[in-house]
Amino acid sequence: MKTLDPTDLKILKLLQKDARIPNAEIARKLKIAPSAILKRIRRLEEEKVILGYETKVDPSSLGLGMECYIKVHTDEKPGTVGIGKKIAAMPEVQEVHFMAADFYYLVKVCERDSKSHAKFIRKLGELGVRDCYTLLILETLKNTFQMEAPAK
Repeated sequence: MKTLDPTDLKILKLLQKDARIPNAEIARKLKIAPSAILKRIRRLEEEKVILGYETKVDPSSLGLGMECYIKVHTDEKPGTVGIGKKIAAMPEVQEVHFMAADFYYLVKVCERDSKSHAKFIRKLGELGVRDCYTLLILETLKNTFQMEAPAK
């Protein structure tokens, strides 16, 4: 685990709330020089604490009205993730998780409708997926990447 001091944690908290917050604003809030903030942010990026910056988009604004998770079963040898990597490359896929469960992968997708979902499921079959189960998301109550370090 990387060592983060209290200032690093405060910077991360501010960036998680608003990744577009200017360095000068962070510096003002933490009462630290802007150059020191920039240096810390660059270090956090280099150390892969900050993995990137993304914009959250409402899927329905893109005509994607159906979100779901799919439990995927494959016949891959234990520990290999070749099919998972192929699934991850598909544009409708947001998440792919290699699981310790009664299935191999948990995949999140956003699609237009059930017709496009059926087409996606057929594509999974072409990749070597043996079986899958769809879990339709009816309503999302929380969706965030924000997290706090556990108290020591």
